[in-house]
Amino acid sequence: MKLTVWTYEGPPHVGAMRVATGMKGLHYVLHAPQGDTYADLLFTMIERNSARPPVTYTTFQARDLGADTAELFRDAALEAYERYTPEAMIVGASCTAELIQDDPGGLARALGLPIPVIPLELPSYQRKENWGAAETFYQLVRHLAGPHAPAPGAEPAPRDPARRPRCNLLGPSALGFRHRDDVVEIRRLLGRLGIDVNVTAPLGARPADLARLGDADFNVVLYPEVAGIAAGWLKRTFRQPATKTVPIGVGATRDFVHEVAELAGIDASEVLASEECRLPWYSASVDSTYLTGKRVFIYGDATHAISAARVASEEFGFEVVGLGTYTREFARDVRAAAERLGIEALISDDYLEVEAAVAELRPELVLGSQMERHIAKRLGIPCAIISAPVHVHDFPARYSPQMGYEGANVLFDTWVHPLMMGLEEHLLGMFRDDFEFNDTAQPSHLGAGSIAGDDAHGAAPAAAEAADTTETTETAVATGAGDEAYWTEEAERELKKIPFFVRGKARRNTESFARDRGMSRITIETLYDAKAHFGR
Repeated sequence: MKLTVWTYEGPPHVGAMRVATGMKGLHYVLHAPQGDTYADLLFTMIERNSARPPVTYTTFQARDLGADTAELFRDAALEAYERYTPEAMIVGASCTAELIQDDPGGLARALGLPIPVIPLELPSYQRKENWGAAETFYQLVRHLAGPHAPAPGAEPAPRDPARRPRCNLLGPSALGFRHRDDVVEIRRLLGRLGIDVNVTAPLGARPADLARLGDADFNVVLYPEVAGIAAGWLKRTFRQPATKTVPIGVGATRDFVHEVAELAGIDASEVLASEECRLPWYSASVDSTYLTGKRVFIYGDATHAISAARVASEEFGFEVVGLGTYTREFARDVRAAAERLGIEALISDDYLEVEAAVAELRPELVLGSQMERHIAKRLGIPCAIISAPVHVHDFPARYSPQMGYEGANVLFDTWVHPLMMGLEEHLLGMFRDDFEFNDTAQPSHLGAGSIAGDDAHGAAPAAAEAADTTETTETAVATGAGDEAYWTEEAERELKKIPFFVRGKARRNTESFARDRGMSRITIETLYDAKAHFGR
């Protein structure tokens, strides 16, 4: 644990809160000081839930440390049971209360409550939020489904041919990026395949639902960060196989359909033949060819980062120049995905390292979390959100999945929009001095006062202009003093006429062209000679 301004993940008890808040009939008693109640805001303010999380805090204060804090926990647990009458209860300590060593699990068991009470051991100083969610979900599954497990070594009964195949959807939780809509989309897809959903968990499930997880024929793991450990236990205990493909993007969704059909023993050819997705045509259409070869940097949780890398490289024609994750438990998977793309993965939870990588690679698009949105904004680079952590506007009221065929359509719109808006802003900037835009009658859609002076025609181009100016000065000083070529003022001015979202590529190509020919000065003629050379 370290002090930082921003963090990708909270402590593990926040992960436990995500599971508890996503479920129904479950209550979380958290031994924590008064200040740790801030986590409520994650769900009420950012996710905009209509009810506060089902969490009771002991909220001890500094003066309580000299007394019996264990008694505070016992009173809080009893009060929570009497007030909320939950079907099951989980108990644990926050990172601060962990130092007191009051043993919430033992204290809760001693109360003899007539409901399952599941203790959580979440090492706050070694682990983080996603691991906390996974461990909490695993403990709930093990304690609630375990009593219904078959005898060790017993073979599961074959499925009745008259019954449709059944599966569990595992992994969606509260505060998850588009989890709510992903569940709807995948349930719809499975319904078209003739597969019933037995239980969706933890999101929307009750403790009694977890007890019947074993009734399914197999498990669909939508988010391995949350459900991977539980799915492994279900496979060992109930002999339930689990999917490995996360259906984000057209190609992955097709692979997912094949995998699910094989596990269910059904024919999926009709569903595959009738897929309804506009991404393949949009991506291949004339209007989208200007996207091909765009340099993109991808960062987020492992599931979304790996999936985005595949979609970007195989379905959009982007060049992935950077890939990484803050989820260290899945670092091996991300490194393998990066190796397939011929790049080195960045595994870090330090946003400053990520910012340095983005600045060095100079991509034309960033796909990341809320953290990368801030980084890209400072650097003047277009950005789209693909992963948690996210802010309030990434929990839209509209239907906006990331998974399945409709999710692929959403990806296209979300990723292409920043690039298209960049083109629009560039054109507005290019023609802002045209007489039609400068007419006293103000005929254009630009607001009054937006033509002259310090206007608001686009924050991204302004940031990009500033970033490019800084970069230009540094490059001229660094290369002009050595053997490398330097840019003349006229060439620099001409370069700035190029749209900001392709300006970096134009600069790199021109410098490469000059370097290969031993040129010491880059003039306007050099710029256009390079353009002709690389345009062949």
